[in-house]
Amino acid sequence: MLISDDLDQMLEILPDFIRCPLQIHADRKSLIEVVMDLGRKPEARFPQGPEYLSSRIITWQDLDYSIKRIGNFSGDNRSGIERTLHRISSIKNRQGIIIGLTCRVGRAILGTISIIRDLLDQNPSILLLGKPGVGKTTAIREIARVLADEMEKRVVIIDTSNEIAGDGDIPHPSIGRARRMQVSRPELQHQVMIEAVENHMPEVIIIDEIGTELEALAARTIAERGVQLVGTAHGNYLDSLIKNPILSDLIGGIQYVTLGDDEAKRRGSQKSILERKASPAFQVAIEIHDRHSWIVHESVGQAVDQLLQGINLWVQRRKLVNDGSILIQSEQYIPINFVSNTSYYYSKVNVKNVKSSKTSMNVLNTKVSSNFSKQQNLIQWQQTSSVLSFSQDVLQDLFSIRVYVYYININQVQTIVNSLSLPILVTRDITQADIILALRSNFKHNTKLKQIAKARQITIYTICSSTSANIKRALTKMLNLNKVSNYNWEIICQNVKSMELRTLIETRIAIEKIVNGKKQSVELLPRNVNLRKLQHELINFYNLRSRSFGEEPNRRLKVYPD
Repeated sequence: MLISDDLDQMLEILPDFIRCPLQIHADRKSLIEVVMDLGRKPEARFPQGPEYLSSRIITWQDLDYSIKRIGNFSGDNRSGIERTLHRISSIKNRQGIIIGLTCRVGRAILGTISIIRDLLDQNPSILLLGKPGVGKTTAIREIARVLADEMEKRVVIIDTSNEIAGDGDIPHPSIGRARRMQVSRPELQHQVMIEAVENHMPEVIIIDEIGTELEALAARTIAERGVQLVGTAHGNYLDSLIKNPILSDLIGGIQYVTLGDDEAKRRGSQKSILERKASPAFQVAIEIHDRHSWIVHESVGQAVDQLLQGINLWVQRRKLVNDGSILIQSEQYIPINFVSNTSYYYSKVNVKNVKSSKTSMNVLNTKVSSNFSKQQNLIQWQQTSSVLSFSQDVLQDLFSIRVYVYYININQVQTIVNSLSLPILVTRDITQADIILALRSNFKHNTKLKQIAKARQITIYTICSSTSANIKRALTKMLNLNKVSNYNWEIICQNVKSMELRTLIETRIAIEKIVNGKKQSVELLPRNVNLRKLQHELINFYNLRSRSFGEEPNRRLKVYPD
């Protein structure tokens, strides 16, 4: 990465007793900001922590020395140094007199968005989330340059505090050919956003720190006009926007919906539920938890729907490795309760290429399409190890039966599943279900549910009453679909290589989810003769029929239901 910080120009505005220690400091290249508060020692902040620069106390004369060397402070109490990216923020007393300065170092880092360079080729609207200081502004500055210079798009930056393109009338060269519109007062940012679309015919609008309801509404308006958006907002996780009534419009808006008694019973939920109101203004959301590890939600609408329904979702974690390569991991996002602030990621699957958060039969063979420009170095994908690092939780999730319950208490079913440690996942989404467990008296009158089950070939189990004994008997019968015991699976997978394990997992998922689960035949991926032999052995454990067809090297197996 190439880094341009113009640090000497910021040091020139500081008094000598602050500037001199910084000029000879060993970590000056990683300096984050300098804090000058009246009556206190000057403080420098580095990634490893703060430290005092002098034992001398800041006086009025010291503050006045720095203030005279920078521009005027705007309505948001920010100023800058012309033709640089540095940001000077002030703290004022009740009389409006400046009693403190925060001098943040601005850096243009070329190459910082190589981690998501393939996403830019798909032209989505991108929303960057993260707490202050993680590098959101640096990222969108580099995105603006790539879109304007390398992809030759008409890019307009709405620069409210002159933090993206620097202070002064001439923008900093780090934004490339992108144009910059300044905002006279922060509260007018939404008006300048609309003005940019109406007057300057942009293909891309860059917005930093969307924070008000009017700005969120303007972003939705711009998106509806077909203009690509790239913006930032404060929030650690995607579900923090769901909880934010001001910014929730960016992801489609949230509304309460009241269900009827029958529908609430069928879903096993309360009568008042949350749903997404409209299409999101941003198609892709990226959570920046630190500078070298980003979480990517490739479909914001789908992710928000799953969070509101309490469904765990698969996301990408992209990491920038020290050697310049990009490591992509698939992780399951667990919102313990999206109304609270507790969320976390778990179950990492190290995969060479991952396409999206959707889990498919050949989840291990999906790819990320990467069409980098000639100036961009190709991503060196991290090779998988000789033994795949699948955790037991991931395998259990892949091989579990998904059950949709109808007119039966979902908590009662979940309690029985947990008490017996059954490989069953209870889902509220019928489109993800392998089996429907329903109360017979209510199910026989529901024509719509029967049609859905028939169209998707979902197996139906009915019970006469929702007693624990009946539910337990039905769940146990469902498990008879899996004719291979865990003991046999462990024997089969002993001393196998990485590609052999991939093949066996792919075959087992196909059999249990499609052949046994939906009673459909399925074609497996082309394999060589040795791998097909392993597939035949596994298929025999299930007492199923299969045959080979096609010409080498595309010869493959087809598995038929019992």
